[in-house]
Amino acid sequence: MARLILASASPRRRVLLEQLGLEFTIRPARIREEDFVAYPPAQRVEKLALAKARAVTADLKAGEVILGADTIVVCQGRVLGKPSSAEQAFEMLSFLSGKLHQVYTGLALIGGNPEKQVLTYECTSVLFRTLTAPEIAAYVATGEPLDKAGGYGIQGKGAALVKAVYGCYFNVVGLPLARLVPLLAEFGVYVWGNEEIEFGGQV
Repeated sequence: MARLILASASPRRRVLLEQLGLEFTIRPARIREEDFVAYPPAQRVEKLALAKARAVTADLKAGEVILGADTIVVCQGRVLGKPSSAEQAFEMLSFLSGKLHQVYTGLALIGGNPEKQVLTYECTSVLFRTLTAPEIAAYVATGEPLDKAGGYGIQGKGAALVKAVYGCYFNVVGLPLARLVPLLAEFGVYVWGNEEIEFGGQV
């Protein structure tokens, strides 16, 4: 089976891959995300994911497959990254209160013999409850929002902010697993063992 390399330091992505029982190595990528702000959301996350994967290909060895990923939150045309302060997190969450927003995650896989690459994305819509200022302040005080796009973690206490999810829940956490698993199989990384199997549905 091919060896998987995760080009991300995200603890959420690490946990999701571990949940699938996959063995992998982490090689965090360093890129300038500000170089991609002019692109529309879907194209932006794809290009960012590919840039992350490409950033570690210099160390790519035979039998290795690199996974790059990037997630952004978009609400009413505004892209929300990771808040840089508690004040910014409070402002983001106040903006999201009572609104439907979209979470985009781009996926890039590089590897194989001969080398190939696959690029795709997933979009999930999330509806927040209408939140009070004290509720938002209490959540910000937990510290959870500060390293997460959009200022919340749906897999943590941020779940209490969410009224509904339309689409892939795991995409909101950081990796759309239903889309990712068949793609990994194309590169020889198998969740169900060492033998390739057929996958139903659209990848």
